[in-house]
Amino acid sequence: MAKFEFIGLTFGVLSVLVFVHCINALDLKKCYIDKIYQLGDSLSDTGNYIRESSGGAQSVYARLPYGQDFYGKKSTGRCSNGLLIIDYIAMASGLPYLNPYQDRDADFRKGNNFATAGATALPVQFLKDKNISSPFTSTSLDVQLDWMFTHFNSICLRDCKELLKNSLFLVGEIGVNDYGFALMQGKTLQQTYSLVPDVVFAIQKAIRSVIEYGAVRIVVPGIFPTGCGAIILTKFTGPYDEYNCLKEFNDFAKYHNQKLQVAIEEVKKEHPNVIIVYGDYYTPYLSILRDASRLGFDPANALKACCGTGGKYNFNLRTSCGNPGVPVCASPQRYLNWDGIHLTQEAYKDLAQSLIQQIYPHIKCTN
Repeated sequence: MAKFEFIGLTFGVLSVLVFVHCINALDLKKCYIDKIYQLGDSLSDTGNYIRESSGGAQSVYARLPYGQDFYGKKSTGRCSNGLLIIDYIAMASGLPYLNPYQDRDADFRKGNNFATAGATALPVQFLKDKNISSPFTSTSLDVQLDWMFTHFNSICLRDCKELLKNSLFLVGEIGVNDYGFALMQGKTLQQTYSLVPDVVFAIQKAIRSVIEYGAVRIVVPGIFPTGCGAIILTKFTGPYDEYNCLKEFNDFAKYHNQKLQVAIEEVKKEHPNVIIVYGDYYTPYLSILRDASRLGFDPANALKACCGTGGKYNFNLRTSCGNPGVPVCASPQRYLNWDGIHLTQEAYKDLAQSLIQQIYPHIKCTN
């Protein structure tokens, strides 16, 4: 796989091009973020999974069409046709894209990305005890925290508080795989509800851990409306909501997000001097569906995968995107959904802009 390297001069030109397209983009440079650290799953993975010895290098994410719209048409391990939310956050902060932790030759002076495709919030053994397998990776949230601890031990002489005082930490999004694996392996939605307290506690524990490491500015995103995903819409049926998404599954996502916000408030009370901001992905996603035409998306294909084949939602788990003969739509920028599970660069751009607007007033930015 071609290795992605950051080139400072090129970054300056590309970031301008991106923000010309991002109308009314807020500039996180005013927040003086000097490093970014990311925990999470495939929504944020910039190349960890494809470097795993367990088969990531042979996965579809390691080859085109994944990355077909990335600069240089490179399959970097991002689970999309191009950039992710974390890439836009980095650019808005005036920083390079986050290198994946597993790329041991990379430059980590401006942050580090521990997110891994397929990662769960709960430990693999915990899920196994509930007869839920984690089929892609054993890199759960606790493993990523261990990586982070190892990384900080290597760069901090005594403690990290001074080094990290201007850093931004993103704890998630994560948890969707815990729920998704349960559902795809035969658990009912009601049985899956029982995982929520444990998943939320794992995320809360991660927030406390990064605070111990020295984090003072933390963003904790919730999950998307899962009932709008092509993989869920293909496997399950109604009732449907006004967006033609599965209402019960969206209610589940709202339940997770509500419990996560309660957990965040508990940690904020414990650490009144630490900024912890909940990132809402749920509402902006539905807003994009509602205003798809105005935002440049095709309403007729709002719930369909761009890269995929078969069925009402252009998705088949057995012949998914990246496999031989699976077509890619002609205009990915008109689609929200890339492969039935992940979103397109265009959708991530809009969601990143929403997240920036949410966190900007809270993370000590100058006017």
